Amino acid sequence: MTTAFLTDERTFWHTTGLQALVLPIGDWVQPPNGAVAAETPDSKRRFLSLAAVSGILEKLSVSSAPPATLEDLLRVHDAGYLEKFKEVSDAGGGEVGDYAPFGKGSFEIAGVSAGLAIEAVDRVLTGKARNAYALCRPPGHHCLADRGMGFCLLANIPIAIEAARSRHGVKRVAVVDWDVHHGNGTQSIYYECGDTLTISLHQENCFPPGYSGGEERGAGAGAGANLNISLPPGCGDQAYRAAVDEIVIPALEAFQPELLIVANGMDAGAADPLARMLLHSETYRYMTSRMVEAAGKLCDDRLVIVHEGGYSEASVPFFGLAILEALSGERTPVEDPTFGLFDAQQPTSRTLEFQLACVREIAAAWKASRSA
Repeated sequence: MTTAFLTDERTFWHTTGLQALVLPIGDWVQPPNGAVAAETPDSKRRFLSLAAVSGILEKLSVSSAPPATLEDLLRVHDAGYLEKFKEVSDAGGGEVGDYAPFGKGSFEIAGVSAGLAIEAVDRVLTGKARNAYALCRPPGHHCLADRGMGFCLLANIPIAIEAARSRHGVKRVAVVDWDVHHGNGTQSIYYECGDTLTISLHQENCFPPGYSGGEERGAGAGAGANLNISLPPGCGDQAYRAAVDEIVIPALEAFQPELLIVANGMDAGAADPLARMLLHSETYRYMTSRMVEAAGKLCDDRLVIVHEGGYSEASVPFFGLAILEALSGERTPVEDPTFGLFDAQQPTSRTLEFQLACVREIAAAWKASRSA
């Protein structure tokens, strides 16, 4: 079996409108020279292009997928939100949420994006692929049940999870979110659900603005099934590796999922304009390799990676290629030209010790919460 790679040209046609990075034009924000919004198709197109010219796409099972149905969406989202989103989309675009602008036709495009996640999960659960990558756009991990947020318009991963539960009877699902911003949408949807483990590894106080979430462990039936690994700005490769090894992997082993899904934000890189972390391509290769190992040990290789954020056109393609190489077990002749530059920006030994102390503190708090 090969790795499945799900993509669709229509997802690149979604627009967030004319902005200055993340700020809407107007009042004191002057118009830029062209579309300079952070969430553009460019980093994703360049990722897809590099995957093509590197030769790795030839080793993968590449296809599109049917859009998510209204039934799929209603398992997660409020009917009123979907109706309003559709209405505004048809009328030319706007915003139905917080920091989540969109253009005409984005309702249908978001349905295509969610459909790619559904199909990726379906391929893995039915044994048609060993694992899968869904190149989704718009992203989904900030989207709440009743409104969009942070460029996210539909909750792609929860939609895929609930479709899998409906179609395949899957029960225990783990979501590891290493987007540099907190996966607040996925957390909110499953906060009281004990059969879905949500883990978010993110920069503290970044987005949602001022949010860290270290004390939030889930509630009701979901108590203990939510874990936030909130790290200080400037964390680099070694801190992230430690967080994965000392917190994420033990949490997965304790939960014993039937399916593992990664919310793959590639915005923790050193060149990303929307955060202040210092990861490079080898960090993403390492984290993906650890997820492949965990899936092999815990859930019969059932691993799906769903694309989320990542806004540096220079580095995202190389991060993405490293992930595909780790996921598929294939290597290409491509060398990341940004690696040496960003590797030189790693934290000093004194800063690293502080960061590792933060990781150990979070690990100790999680272990204490399990024994309480």
